[in-house]
Amino acid sequence: MLARTADNLYWLARYMERADFLARILDATRRLAIVPTANAGPGTGTEWDSVLEASGAAEGFRKTGNLPDELAVVDYLTFAEDNPSSICNCIEKARTNARAVRTALTAEMWDAINGAWIELKRYLQTRTRNSYYDRVELTRFLDFVKKASLDYDGAAHRTMLRNDAYWFSRLGLYIERADNTARILDVKYNILLPETETIGGSLDYFQWASILRAVSALNAYHWVYRTSLKPWLIADLLILRTEMPRSLIACYDNIVRFLDSISQAYGQKGTAQVQAHQVMARLMKSTTKEIFQSGLHEFVTAFVEDNTRLGTTICQQYLFECPT
Repeated sequence: MLARTADNLYWLARYMERADFLARILDATRRLAIVPTANAGPGTGTEWDSVLEASGAAEGFRKTGNLPDELAVVDYLTFAEDNPSSICNCIEKARTNARAVRTALTAEMWDAINGAWIELKRYLQTRTRNSYYDRVELTRFLDFVKKASLDYDGAAHRTMLRNDAYWFSRLGLYIERADNTARILDVKYNILLPETETIGGSLDYFQWASILRAVSALNAYHWVYRTSLKPWLIADLLILRTEMPRSLIACYDNIVRFLDSISQAYGQKGTAQVQAHQVMARLMKSTTKEIFQSGLHEFVTAFVEDNTRLGTTICQQYLFECPT
């Protein structure tokens, strides 16, 4: 396979997964923002700061000079042209990558991404400032983005040959998904709960529930643990449970498998395979108790750095470009 083709497939999957994540976290944050804290009304907490941190867009947003309120943050993360990772730009870039490798995609995959791009253009053409910030319209838009990502992911999973094209596409998805899960877990634990609120209180419980909903894990939590929401059990679910599709260890189980498949197909193992196995080994040896004793923030920060390093190594090893 040409490196350029692998590059397009890898980033196509990453951009679609990123758009889905942004839609999910915006939806969760809107729910959190309407919950009043003990000493303040709704929407006066750190919710919109936290969504910027979770999305990795905080630094770019600060350059706009806007206050991190709902209006400004939603605009920056959805349609802002100056945000390279806005939902609009993610879908646009995904479609550009798809066009470049049209013959490597199945008809169902192309229909999913091209249909999402056409629908996005309709949103852009009909959107007005008033309707855009209407909660009903925004909910419809976020639901559209989530469905578009699910349609593409399902088409890829059900119709692609299990060859190098499929492996590179899945690598992009799981590298992005691992980063997103780690970020949302870290932000909730370190930023979201106001200092005036009690850990384990009603606000803390509602925030954890919203975070689990954002990664489609609330029902899974109750199935696995059969108890009320507890931070250490949520961390266990999202980090160490292989049966949870968005957990860090589940993502790396797939990353290792697909990188090994690529190395076997090409008859050569490189630095990317070594790094992936090292991260997987650390996750397998970790326990929730050890993670909390050493610091959840420190653990997640190290993981994000390792995951970013692996993404860069994959690009370098297989001659990709490395956009952000």
